[in-house]
Amino acid sequence: MSGSEELLTAEPQTPVSRGWTLRFSLLWFGFWMANLVPIQLLLPNQLDVIDHAHKIRDFGAINGAAGVAALITLPLFGALCDRTRSKLGRRRVWVIAGVAVFAVGLLLTGAQTSPVALGACWLFATLGINMATSGLTAAIADEVPDRQRGAISSAIYGPQAVGLLFGLVVITATGNSGLLAYSILAVALVATAWPFIRFYRESTGITVAVAPLTLRSIVAGMWISPREHPDFAWGFGGRLLVNIGNALGTTYLLFFLQDDLKLKDPDGGLLILTLIYLVFTVTATYGGGYLSDRSGRRRIFVLWASLLQAMACILLTFFPSFPSAMVAAALLGAGYGAFMSVDQALITHVLPDALSRAKDLGIMNVGSVGPQALAPLVASLIISSLGGYPVLFATAGVTTLAGAAMIYRIKSVR
Repeated sequence: MSGSEELLTAEPQTPVSRGWTLRFSLLWFGFWMANLVPIQLLLPNQLDVIDHAHKIRDFGAINGAAGVAALITLPLFGALCDRTRSKLGRRRVWVIAGVAVFAVGLLLTGAQTSPVALGACWLFATLGINMATSGLTAAIADEVPDRQRGAISSAIYGPQAVGLLFGLVVITATGNSGLLAYSILAVALVATAWPFIRFYRESTGITVAVAPLTLRSIVAGMWISPREHPDFAWGFGGRLLVNIGNALGTTYLLFFLQDDLKLKDPDGGLLILTLIYLVFTVTATYGGGYLSDRSGRRRIFVLWASLLQAMACILLTFFPSFPSAMVAAALLGAGYGAFMSVDQALITHVLPDALSRAKDLGIMNVGSVGPQALAPLVASLIISSLGGYPVLFATAGVTTLAGAAMIYRIKSVR
């Protein structure tokens, strides 16, 4: 097969097995744990020790740099993944590389004692996340039939809160030590990813010609015309805004408990809120994915999920207290869980070209990964200069509602 040819799998019809789903879910459990525990706990605590006076600014800048990198690397890695030739397969080799880079990045991050070095190492770790994501999300479009995509999307986002909670419990129990904590996460990442990597084999398909990867083709591929593909544009915009709203409402949660509510035990409070979030997220993720598959409807689930998230933000805006935060955690968990499980299934229907699935999903994944990195920078400005936490939560609610409205403009999906 020449370098200008591409392996294209037809639209999948054979259901993936229960073992495939369980291994896929386990991998994402490890990924979420290794990604979210640093964002929610380890990075804020490191910065509190390293540079207490500027911890909010530093945290925003670090995540902002990772967000800019995600904007570039997710589509780029996707384009490279589409064209990869390897005995390990197109998707699998990128998952392996991503896990390796992510694990090394975690170890390096845990050893740093300055904000700049900490940011550089965390940026390197996020490149591993983006590498693996390019292969994993494309595997859904390659291997999973439409009638299973809600359930498989649940296998991605159902483990999110579970991984975060489990990681918080383990790290807290070990004393929240920097390098030790990151080492535990790195080992867990590799262990949970290995079963999927070991047994995943890609389907074969037909060979078709595509243009070679050049700088010009990379740049051209980053643009997908909203006029020619309006549903892709609406899907991307909606995903971006809803994820920005969720990230604005959750990223500075530890600092909110510390500095605004002034809890005596903010780490313990964060653990309680995470547990509540976990229960409702898992229930809504699996329930939403199942019901969406059974009904064949996607948009109505996304709308109601977004409304629940907006209600959580409104509650924290006008009634900032720990009891209100617990109710908001339930609403936010239910809304976000249902949204992500159904939205992931929805976007596979609006991809412009089967030849460039990984690249196009890379662009779409900017809408979910980018906000997690960029929102802390925006939030830090709001907290420090534009009205504090009430304005932050109000902004999160409005942004989420705007995202829901955009997704409902999609015409090709029920």
